Amino acid sequence: MNETNSSTRLSGRVALITGGAQGIGRAIATLFQKQGACVFILDCDSVTGKKIATELSEQIPSRPVKYLAADLREPAEIQNATNAIKKFHDRVDVLVNNAGIELEKSLEKLTVADWDLVLSVNLRGAFLLTQAIVPLFPESGGCIVNISSIHASHAFPDSIPYACSKAGMVALTRNLALELASRHIRVNCICPGYIDTRLWEEYLQSSANPGVLAEQTAALHPVGRRGMPNDVSEAALFLASDSSAFITGTDLVVDGGLTVRAHH
Repeated sequence: MNETNSSTRLSGRVALITGGAQGIGRAIATLFQKQGACVFILDCDSVTGKKIATELSEQIPSRPVKYLAADLREPAEIQNATNAIKKFHDRVDVLVNNAGIELEKSLEKLTVADWDLVLSVNLRGAFLLTQAIVPLFPESGGCIVNISSIHASHAFPDSIPYACSKAGMVALTRNLALELASRHIRVNCICPGYIDTRLWEEYLQSSANPGVLAEQTAALHPVGRRGMPNDVSEAALFLASDSSAFITGTDLVVDGGLTVRAHH
């Protein structure tokens, strides 16, 4: 059966997904498992992480999802997670660097601690984990999918550390693609726009008029809606599968046309 037409485009592959306990990461973990992958979820939220891993394992008992606890700011915890993977598998075929945090503050209110927190999770953490996992890739190679953001190339108010971390993720992607090509490891990234996740819902509810804001943000998109986690997970599946065998070092925008407008 042709891989692109089957429901097992990642059959037999081992995938590690950071921030897999919720939102985009959870959607990617769910889809990858359905597509035949042996999935590891790495997340600092142990309660939710274990819960999601259990739920997914019950849905497809033949491919149980395993949860790994790690704070990506801590090299020792990353190494512990890497060692844990080795107990179950001798390799990793797909790495998805999805974990990230947001922080909204104006320049005047930003502190060094704020800057260090966002950059250490969103960019430094992805670098450290990639450095630790690459030796586990087989000689035949594999795929790395980094989750960046439209913030990498489009400015939004009060988002300096987050935007810088996501722009750094695009640069990291391109440089890794070049450096790891000789090892047959492809590296790409996805730049999502507004995606309906728990973090987005919390932001929406904190606004003065959630209903109006929801309508306004939906109207910004030429397709007429905000994105859903599954919109990003389908893009991640494409980049992680053999369907994108000739693609590396690129950033794929998944934003419903939001950033093609000349003005908002």
